[in-house]
Parts: sequence; structure tokens; C-alpha cells
Amino acid sequence: MSGSAVQRARSVHHIVSGAEGDPFHSPSFNLKQRLKRLVWQTVYWLFYRMSPRPLHVWRAWLLRVFGAKMGPGCHFYPGGRVWAPWNLVCEDCCTLADGAEIYNPSPIYIESHCIVSQQAYICGATHDYNHPDFPMISYSMCLGAYSWICARAAVAPGVRVGEGAILGLGSVASNDLEPWTVYSGIPALKVKVREKVFSRKSGPNKRGGNSMPWKES
Repeated sequence: MSGSAVQRARSVHHIVSGAEGDPFHSPSFNLKQRLKRLVWQTVYWLFYRMSPRPLHVWRAWLLRVFGAKMGPGCHFYPGGRVWAPWNLVCEDCCTLADGAEIYNPSPIYIESHCIVSQQAYICGATHDYNHPDFPMISYSMCLGAYSWICARAAVAPGVRVGEGAILGLGSVASNDLEPWTVYSGIPALKVKVREKVFSRKSGPNKRGGNSMPWKES
């Protein structure tokens, strides 16, 4: 069989009549959830994405309106995206940079002074590829205090980022990141230990700043 014939055969391999009944085409969320997402997306594009960069308080307020729990001093930039604000719990002084995205069908906890840099991706869900219906599987996740997800890095579903951990530029974390450790590569591997500038148990050391206590508002 020629190469073009092989391509044609492959192109129609999964096309069958009555495909609308295929579970692969079934929505992962019910109608109420989809409508909620539609309203949030409308508000995002009209009032969040178009807001001036310095208006962090305004964007935090919009997230709270849709159910997010936000501590004080958070800097969520207008180009960053939160898939479901109602599944976001964010402590104080956290940052979500332009182009960064939090995909959170299940709750994601972002602890104090965590930074998610430009175009980083926090992925909170995947699909069960061993199941014939290919159902979605979502995970509750946590980004530890003083952790840093560098630009264009990605955190895979279910991965927990330890306190003070760093995921380097363009790296992909497929396993939990240990506290105060620097990771790099695809998949991300431990490359060095980071100096501990803060501990939730003992407080800041001489070189660390004072952490603002988390305040739900």
C-alpha cells in the first residue's frame, strides 16, 4: 500500500456512523458546570483580561466573586488564566504571571509567596486512557509556600510541589517535588538543594523576610 493510501486509511479509521453516541464525545461536566464556566469566561474576557496590569486588587475581587479564596497581596496579572476560580484557594502574596494557566477542575491550593511565572501550566486533570470511555480524572493539588514554577514549566496532574521547591525553565514535573530543592529537565530531575529562607514551622531565618499570615477574605 502506498504512503498516501496508508494516510487515507488512517484518516477514516475512527470515523463511524452515529459518532454522536460515542462516549469520547460526551462532555466531562454537567450543564450547570458548563454554564458556570461560560459566565466566568465572559467576565474574564470583558473585565479581567482587559484590566490594567497594576489592578491586582480588582482581579482578586473578581476571582472572589466566583468563589476563590484569596489572601492579601496577591498579584494575578491580566494575561494569567484560572480555569475554575471556585476551585482556587490562594494564600497571601502569591503571583500568577501573564500567560500562566491554572487548570483546576478540582481544588488547587497555592501557599504563601508561591510564584507561577510566564506561560507556566498547572495541569489538574487528565484522562483514564485504559478505560473505554476515556473519562476525565482530576486531582486536588498543592503548590507549597515559597515555591517557584519558572517560565514555561509544567506541573503534571496530581503532582505536589513542596515548600520552597523550584521547577526550572521549561521543565516538566511528573513526580512530587521535594521541599527546598531545585529541579530541571523533562522529566524534571533534582539538580541542587536550595537554601531554606523560610519554614512554616520555624519562621524566617536571618536572610528571609517576614511572611504575612494567611488571611481568607
